[in-house]
Amino acid sequence: PTEVLAAQHYRKLCDWMVQLHVPVVMLTGSTPERKRREALRDLATGAVKLVVGTHALLEEPVTFSRLGLVVIDEQHRFGVHQRSRLLNKGAAPHLLTMTATPIPRTLALSIHGDLEVSQIDELPPGRQPVITTILAPGEREQAYGAIRTVASRGERAYVILPLVDESDKLKLRSAVQEHQRLARTVFPNLHVVLLHGRLTPGSKQNVLEAFVSGKAQVLVSTTVVEVGMDVPDATVMVVEHAERFGLAQLHQLRGRIGRGQAPSQCFLISESRQAVARQRLEVLARSQDGFEIAEMDLRFRGPGQVLGTRQSGLPDLALASLTNDGTVLEQARDAAKLLLQDDPQLHTVPQLRARLVAQNPRLAPASHLN
Repeated sequence: PTEVLAAQHYRKLCDWMVQLHVPVVMLTGSTPERKRREALRDLATGAVKLVVGTHALLEEPVTFSRLGLVVIDEQHRFGVHQRSRLLNKGAAPHLLTMTATPIPRTLALSIHGDLEVSQIDELPPGRQPVITTILAPGEREQAYGAIRTVASRGERAYVILPLVDESDKLKLRSAVQEHQRLARTVFPNLHVVLLHGRLTPGSKQNVLEAFVSGKAQVLVSTTVVEVGMDVPDATVMVVEHAERFGLAQLHQLRGRIGRGQAPSQCFLISESRQAVARQRLEVLARSQDGFEIAEMDLRFRGPGQVLGTRQSGLPDLALASLTNDGTVLEQARDAAKLLLQDDPQLHTVPQLRARLVAQNPRLAPASHLN
């Protein structure tokens, strides 16, 4: 989804693949025109076997000699049609999607059995769970004290905000305003930098390099850091207006800390007095498990269409509930698999066959999207 993440994967794959003599190219929106032409030509002829890229890979000029495998990282950042466009560039390529937090639609498809799921449910060796605390606005100083403590140890901190600039309609803190306030009055002795999507690529790179190298101790940012930031020395995150973010998004943001050996803390600051908003944040404070968080997200938001493009909202099942009838749905899936193994053409159940044939014209176009 981002050039930062694509570059990270590209560097790692280059290190691995050089030993196998497999060339790797990268294709993003900012790839220079000459390199872009070379990459497009090599992909079309099959001279290059592996490409890492952003949404640029979805565009029309990109063709593959024989596309055999599509790996989509942070798949919750892509729409259904976007995933479909990439798959349609090959003759039924294999698909591997990766995400720390499956979106409700993905969870629904997993329950239905259309996706095989592998779950990595343990932290890498040496890493410690992130301690997550919910704070009221009046308790902000507790979070600021934690930032000063880790900065004195040479570690780094993120402060996340929902807006770039102030808004007349929403009374929310903005990244630009908060950066100025923190730099001048809260952390005058620390180097505080600002990152958001409106910065030029060069400015973004300078900010990231300052933060990664340790020249800057505090990074004030919008959700552009949600994926692709790997800074092992970052151990504190403060999320302002936490109730404005989705559960999956908060879980992804929290994943930017706790990437090294040191203990990490995440502070969720919320002004909301709504019971549901508080419940959502408590799920995050209680759990580090992406699948559990996604399941709660499913309960809060609904799973979307199973055959279609809506990623969340009310489902298109008449009787079953994906959150409450999981056992029944698994039994139905297993029964369907057995039936198809014994009788792929459904000759023994002509009424079911007739019903499926009648439904097929309506459902088939949507099913290709998955």
